[in-house]
Amino acid sequence: MEYTQLGRTGLKVSRIVLGTMNFGPQTDETDSHTIMDAALDAGVNFFDTANVYGWGENKGRTESIIGSWFARGGGRREKVVLATKVFGGMNPDDGEPWPNHDRLSAVNIRRAVDASLKRLRTDHIDLYQFHHVDRTTPWEEIWQAVDVLVQQGKILYAGSSNHAGWHIAQANETARRRGSLGLVSEQCLYNLAERRAEMEVVPAARAYGLGVIPWSPLHGGLLGGVIRKEREGGSARAASGRSAEALANSAVREQVQAYEDLLDKHGLEPGEVALAWLLTRPGVTGPIVGPRTTDQLGSALRAVELKLTGELLTELDAIFPGPGPSPEAFAW
Repeated sequence: MEYTQLGRTGLKVSRIVLGTMNFGPQTDETDSHTIMDAALDAGVNFFDTANVYGWGENKGRTESIIGSWFARGGGRREKVVLATKVFGGMNPDDGEPWPNHDRLSAVNIRRAVDASLKRLRTDHIDLYQFHHVDRTTPWEEIWQAVDVLVQQGKILYAGSSNHAGWHIAQANETARRRGSLGLVSEQCLYNLAERRAEMEVVPAARAYGLGVIPWSPLHGGLLGGVIRKEREGGSARAASGRSAEALANSAVREQVQAYEDLLDKHGLEPGEVALAWLLTRPGVTGPIVGPRTTDQLGSALRAVELKLTGELLTELDAIFPGPGPSPEAFAW
């Protein structure tokens, strides 16, 4: 496994991030534990989750599965850089929604951290991420809450997710005025087929020293050989959800077909190339992969060792051209 610094911090993390969103909804606890063991054995030390994962009435279930894995001991918690998120509403004990059970008020941040720590069976969270922008809470309040949690030893670093470039600037300029460390990472939608992050989010992250952590690196399966699987009668997942909706657009289908044809010519697997491409992008710490099986994890691990030639990168750019930098992307 290869490792890199998380943004401007001294923290070393693996170049593949284990995403756990499937743990609970699609992968049971036993299989989830098996995947986490396999990831750790392969050197993956960066695990990502969120308080709302588990979804519906089972929000928090994913964190609980990770917590039960940590409880098995063997140095599991000590070896893992643990990242979770706060923003989405959680179900209170009586099941009824109440004000202040979501977003980024100091009240909810304090409550959410303690609840996550309990589910995760740990005394601290390495990277605490704001899952979305809260337009109703000032950054001064957010950083005041974060600074208290850092002093208490409950969290070590703060990161953002789904923030625009100007949100990153606003957050870190506010932190600078307070003498706080500020955001150290941004988790954003970024892949070969969705490159809008290159306009402002990635440049802002690099300017402020944030590590970029792309989510949905295969764009909902679209970059994982979906047409080949469709042709070969593959999984139902290949012909449903975001992939099916996107492929209904003839222009998108033609683009994806060109992508798969190119990689067939080179004898490469589409999903592995999509991950390897992200690892070539400036500022990217590592993409989040969400395996439902150990076989899918193995494919992601192979991507770390895959080196893409300059010629192939140029060909990929021709199929999936980026938007270009801001403001040139929309101005002269």
